[in-house]
Amino acid sequence: MSQLPDPVGDAFAGPWRARHLDGATLGEDRALSADVVIVGSGAGGGVCAEILAQAGLSVLLVEEGPLRTSRDFNMLEREAYPALYQESAGRKTVDEGVGILQGRAVGGSTLVNWCSSFRTPAATLAHWRDVHGLAEFTPEVLAPWFERMETRLSVAPWSVPPNRHNGLLAEGAARLGLAPKVIPRNVKGCWNLGYCGMGCPTNAKQSMLVTTIPAAMAAGATLLSRVRAEALLHDGSRVQGLRAHPVDAFGQVRRGVTLTLRARHVVVAAGAIGSPALLLRSRVPDPYGTLGARTFLHPVLLSAATFAEAVNPFAGAPQSIYVDDYLWPSDGSLGFKLEVPPVHPLIAAVVMGDFGTRHQEFMAGLAHSHIVLALVRDGFSPDSPGGRVVLDGYGDPRLDYPLNATFWQAARRAWQAMAEIQFAAGAGSVMPVHLDARPMAAGSAAEAQLARLPLKTGRARVVSAHVMGGCAMSPEPRGGVTRPDGCHHQLEGLSVADGSLLPTSLGVNPQLTLYALAARLATGLAASLRQGGR
Repeated sequence: MSQLPDPVGDAFAGPWRARHLDGATLGEDRALSADVVIVGSGAGGGVCAEILAQAGLSVLLVEEGPLRTSRDFNMLEREAYPALYQESAGRKTVDEGVGILQGRAVGGSTLVNWCSSFRTPAATLAHWRDVHGLAEFTPEVLAPWFERMETRLSVAPWSVPPNRHNGLLAEGAARLGLAPKVIPRNVKGCWNLGYCGMGCPTNAKQSMLVTTIPAAMAAGATLLSRVRAEALLHDGSRVQGLRAHPVDAFGQVRRGVTLTLRARHVVVAAGAIGSPALLLRSRVPDPYGTLGARTFLHPVLLSAATFAEAVNPFAGAPQSIYVDDYLWPSDGSLGFKLEVPPVHPLIAAVVMGDFGTRHQEFMAGLAHSHIVLALVRDGFSPDSPGGRVVLDGYGDPRLDYPLNATFWQAARRAWQAMAEIQFAAGAGSVMPVHLDARPMAAGSAAEAQLARLPLKTGRARVVSAHVMGGCAMSPEPRGGVTRPDGCHHQLEGLSVADGSLLPTSLGVNPQLTLYALAARLATGLAASLRQGGR
């Protein structure tokens, strides 16, 4: 347990205690009411809670995960993943081809992300305007909302030298004539520890846990943690509230106890798997079959290199350098963005796979390992349709996201690009993270191995931490689930404010886009509700 000051934990143990309901302690049915119920406390839900509560509206903020604050964050993987991630960081697509990291705690994924904060690329916005009819989504219109959230969350380019892991990416890219850039991060007084993915023990990361949620609580909001949103209450034309169940200390839903939450308006911000799933369980109108469709992942490929020097890829700010020279290829194929991930022992052992002597050797040399990731920009062409959120027999969400030939073509190009950068940086050997790959030296043998690798689901390790789409915005009901202002096309009293709104992936890490969109949508919603609308 951290011995550093924990003002958020202290406030929840003190003045906010009466307005925090922990579902794990709930033994009987409860009924509550408010102006607004917000489902989810991540980027979208946290921003909405602050803006709506400060506008004088009563707010119930519902989060499926537990409340954990900085004194709980001890930088231990074995404790952080079960406590702070969906499915203990083991969530996968239906065919188990892609591993998905998503937060599940108060603060959502903002609690465990790696702080990279990018504005939506102008090229992405242009595609949305040209193909998806979102005419108002211009850089100029969105700029004030980005500026507002950048100021609110202390977003700025990382101002100290990168750790060696990021530094090697910069050096290799520069030697090839590429243009590595510095990543903006949402931190204040960062200690440069490198454990952002396990909850920040110093409160330097400006997640929703330490920014918007405390502001909402100070303005009178009520937090319901370990409470799962089961279904919206609606009559086919208007939403009146939410039915929910508590979650026990082991993360299991207790359907024998019910919370009935009545509200003038419900904001759904449960993430791009959770939000479509809630609407599917609620049987909301879906006349054009768009609900849950076009869900995107930024599927990630990895390349592992070995250096003679110590890299220590687990220490220091996890992401501070990126390369986007490959993001928008002129031939229209899927582009990709290059970064490095933090490489801690437990997650490395799982993702790298393999077994026996090879696995033992990799883990023994972890301090000398260098991992580059390629984040593939999906959803910008007809042959990149994304996946679909569906429900299993228990009403739990599953994401069906087949990896098709178009993706695998991008994968081979990405492995080639990453290997070239790592060799240019001085790597002794490079290996695509693929069960059939072997460490390779620079030269024609490397190119031959890359050309031979079987492009099959389950052989290459593919992961994701960016889920987007499923309740996409569109000016026309036929084109998406929600309007450009986030409101549902068919149901009054319902809006969506998270990554599920996006009609494609972004090509950059999504958190700043979600903050800005949520701020814009919540400001409009607050004005409407104060005037008696929605």
